[in-house]
Amino acid sequence: MPSKWKPMETAVRANAEIDILLLEDSERDADLMVHALRRGVTEFKMDRVDNKRAFIHRLDHRVPDLILSDFSLPTIDGYTALAIAQKKCPDVPFIFVSGTLGEETAIETLKRGATDYVLKHRLGRLVPSVERALREAKERAARRRAQEQLRRSNKHLRTLSVHLQHVREAEQIRIAREVHDELGQSLTGLKLQLTWLASRLPKRAKLLQDKARSMAASIDETIHTVRRIATELRPGVLDTAGLLAALEWQAGQFQAQTGIVCEVKAEVKKKRWNQDLNTAFFRIFQEALTNVIRHARATKVEVRLAEAGRQVVLEVKDNGRGISDAEIHNTKSIGLLGIRERAGLLGGTVRIEGQPGKGTTLTARIAKSSGSRTRLH
Repeated sequence: MPSKWKPMETAVRANAEIDILLLEDSERDADLMVHALRRGVTEFKMDRVDNKRAFIHRLDHRVPDLILSDFSLPTIDGYTALAIAQKKCPDVPFIFVSGTLGEETAIETLKRGATDYVLKHRLGRLVPSVERALREAKERAARRRAQEQLRRSNKHLRTLSVHLQHVREAEQIRIAREVHDELGQSLTGLKLQLTWLASRLPKRAKLLQDKARSMAASIDETIHTVRRIATELRPGVLDTAGLLAALEWQAGQFQAQTGIVCEVKAEVKKKRWNQDLNTAFFRIFQEALTNVIRHARATKVEVRLAEAGRQVVLEVKDNGRGISDAEIHNTKSIGLLGIRERAGLLGGTVRIEGQPGKGTTLTARIAKSSGSRTRLH
């Protein structure tokens, strides 16, 4: 019949009581185990059960800190008891305390997940075994808490990063529009006024007319610069014509500025996706081209935009020197980190491969359904 031992008073710190569940059909052996444990430095309470039903009932109602179990009982064997404990409370240490446990059986119990085993005629090992099991369980619990805290922190950082990306893109859109519309219109108005003024200058005032033409040319250059800055902040084609058009535009700009051939091929049925996905791929493409300029020493870049099942795939391949493994895994490479972060924020992946002398291939994959429901304005 089940029996219970009250907490034992020992010279240990307060509030350190250990809840032990003992699966044992011999009351005499149970008494010997209690006696052995009392010699230790741990305050404990112990519940004893002697059959499968009582064992399961106890685990269902209260999870112990430690399980001690005989290997052979009339209604349950050790392997079954271990399997039940692993299912119901996998983090609780499980120690076999048996009168006869052959070497092969002992090894098999450890393989199946038992924490330790102690022979009944060597109960002097019980306290060290229990203390070690509890210490390791405590360390595992601490690691799990740390991992969970890290997971939550990473989740919070990812959420914050998503928010900051949205804020930055929204701010760039706002600034681009203000620069293009407000400043651009002001400069255009200034040029019209200058033209009106120049048309009223005396023909003999050649110096003033030359100065007016020079000022008009400077205004034209400034207008061009304003448009370029607005476009670099947020190309209007990305929002009006979609991702493919924006990639083709950026490829043309890149080729014109660097002389490096840049070809874009599309294997897509749909030309536009949600704004988050469009923005992510476009920024990844921009960063990839920046890396080509800085590091690749390439003469040609091939770009492929395709659909693969539920994913959109962007592949950027150059014929340069080929990125090394050390460069791929360099934690100080802000550009590559930014590319991975851009894709990761939408649950996507980035793969970078390099072949010495044959170039580098960057492949980004993001689900079509990725992105926030809140669109940027």
